[in-house]
Amino acid sequence: MTPRFSVVAGVLGALAMLAAPSAGTAEEASRFALELEVGPVWQSRNDVQIPNDAEGTRFSLVDLAGNGPWPAGRFYFTWNINDRHGLRALAAPLSYTETGTLEGPVDFAGASYLPGIPTEATYQFDSWRLTYRYRFHNGDRWTWWVGATAKIRDAKIQLVQGDVTSRDTDLGFVPLLHLAADWRLAERWHLLLDLDALAGGPGRAEDFAAKLAYDLSDRWSITAGYRTVEGGADTDDVYSFGWFHYAVVSGIYQF
Repeated sequence: MTPRFSVVAGVLGALAMLAAPSAGTAEEASRFALELEVGPVWQSRNDVQIPNDAEGTRFSLVDLAGNGPWPAGRFYFTWNINDRHGLRALAAPLSYTETGTLEGPVDFAGASYLPGIPTEATYQFDSWRLTYRYRFHNGDRWTWWVGATAKIRDAKIQLVQGDVTSRDTDLGFVPLLHLAADWRLAERWHLLLDLDALAGGPGRAEDFAAKLAYDLSDRWSITAGYRTVEGGADTDDVYSFGWFHYAVVSGIYQF
């Protein structure tokens, strides 16, 4: 388990202990919810080596493409099947294309690239998820969910330098654990915490958000906050780890 994941999971676990079940219950959740989240994203790390052996060169897409920001967005659809059980679908595309120069020679995905020459880099990491979650606590101030997420990633990294180009694509399945909380601060204000994560084996994935929400009405809410996505894989074929930071706002409609 990575230090970042341990800290996040530890914080949420401690909050869950504080939110032990009480006699009172909060207002029942709506049957369906739609959420559109948008905002800029920055990268603080994005290291790549393909293939992950002597035929590939480890280099930084941050050094080549910069830190950003780039526009990003995601869309959630939630179905609360009953008081305890629910499903949530997520579409979260992410991509950018930037031009920079390499600091040294790079061998990537079967092609060789020279330093000091304009090089176009394209990075894509689209995430499609379906989450089952169980609401194990619904109190006056705290609501908690736990569950599991099935994630499909559609990733691509491509370099172009003059007539030379190569790319690596990856379409794969990743199982994640899910934990979420809603802490009601006041009549209309609440804090939303959300985590999809798993660490172990050749890779890890962590997607954590903390957002302050304000209820405009029984059906409409707006939020603002911070999201971080970190992870990657270290296998015989691929070394790729990135860390992204989002400043987000969203609108939620419940019905």
